Amino acid sequence: MSDRVMNVAELVAIDVHTHAEVARDGHGSLSSELFGASEEYFKAHGHRKPTIAETADYYRERKMAAVVFTVDAEHATGHRRIANEEVAESCAEHADVLIPFGSVDPWKGRAGAREARRLVEEHGVRGFKFHPSIQGIAPNDRTAYPLYEAIEELGVPALFHTGQTGIGAGVPGGGGIRLKYGDPMLVDDVAVDFPELRIILAHPSFPWQDEALAVATHKPYVYIDLSGWSPKYFPPQLVRYANTLLKDKVLFGSDYPVITPDRWLSDFDKLEIKPEVRPKILKDNAVRLLGLGGEQH
Repeated sequence: MSDRVMNVAELVAIDVHTHAEVARDGHGSLSSELFGASEEYFKAHGHRKPTIAETADYYRERKMAAVVFTVDAEHATGHRRIANEEVAESCAEHADVLIPFGSVDPWKGRAGAREARRLVEEHGVRGFKFHPSIQGIAPNDRTAYPLYEAIEELGVPALFHTGQTGIGAGVPGGGGIRLKYGDPMLVDDVAVDFPELRIILAHPSFPWQDEALAVATHKPYVYIDLSGWSPKYFPPQLVRYANTLLKDKVLFGSDYPVITPDRWLSDFDKLEIKPEVRPKILKDNAVRLLGLGGEQH
């Protein structure tokens, strides 16, 4: 634990989507086969996996904060996760710029729900990341419901990967990853069954962009993050909704390190976003959702 404290007023942006890809002992968040596929997909050959401390330095230099998480998909992949406790501890050492999210495999059922409570209450975790395609489970599978119930009671957000994924792209059978689990309409069921749960639909949700916009428009506590794509490739309806109906519910996210905030923000500058909406997307909406200004909404 450090004595660093986040000064929200001084931040220029909050990136709600960054990955802890390597543990202190060098263990990776994904198998080498799946990670190699992701690198190929994002044309990110040779990008070195930054440590959480290096991520903190990177964001501190840019006067930004970042949400950091890994993915627990032990059941489907057999690959040991990076420990949530390590992510939380490393973020606590850089509390001025890093916000820890946990990841608990939904297949862990009630044991997962107990872990989620412990992570929030004892380790300061501020939300949870799900990647249904990698975890091999539909978001609305009842196996996950004890975990969602705990997260809803804890009052922290659940972030779901939606749309296609670069993980497993080009590997025979996609490395066993089923794209259908990335359909945002499956998360709509979660929003119905857990009406107070704050949900973030991660990424422009190709090929289900319209579905994601419909869910976020219809369900008051469903948000969209813009990570994983350069803004110059955003579909026009996403830009239109971000400027209007969803201006208070769209969040800046990069997908660092596979996409850097430098690249993302450079392309975002060229996007036709209203001047009054830009600060909402880059920072204000995240401050409100994550309770960084004191209160959560």
